[in-house]
Amino acid sequence: MPDDNAFDSSSRFEVRTASENHFAWLRTRLAVERTTMAYLRTAVSLIGFGFGIFQFAYQQQGTPVMDSLRFPYAAWYLALALIGCGVVTSVFAALEHRSLLRYLWGGSFTVIARVDRHRRTTPVYLVAFVLTLVGLFAFLAVLLRLG
Repeated sequence: MPDDNAFDSSSRFEVRTASENHFAWLRTRLAVERTTMAYLRTAVSLIGFGFGIFQFAYQQQGTPVMDSLRFPYAAWYLALALIGCGVVTSVFAALEHRSLLRYLWGGSFTVIARVDRHRRTTPVYLVAFVLTLVGLFAFLAVLLRLG
């Protein structure tokens, strides 16, 4: 059975107040930001590529080549799948980012983090939210053009 205190820093580490520990915390904090932004770049690529496939298939609609295909809607389904994966990636990236920041700001890390009571938010949440909205809009646009 997993330990309920798996993310409790006080039970796993001895945290000492020192400048090198604070800077190590900052490097870890920035690594979390970079990782989340990499997830979001992947989500943008998935949404953009899916929408690009849709645009190509939509422009080719009604041509003799598209009419002779065995599965004429395969490109639409692929576009929907890619856009959906991009939306899910952006949502999971934001949730993972939130979980990691709670871990870094909580427990005995508060001493070396020197975080005040009003935790600062980062633009990553705004980017993830806007990207999710854009992805949902693209998904609905492709879905409604399918028929």
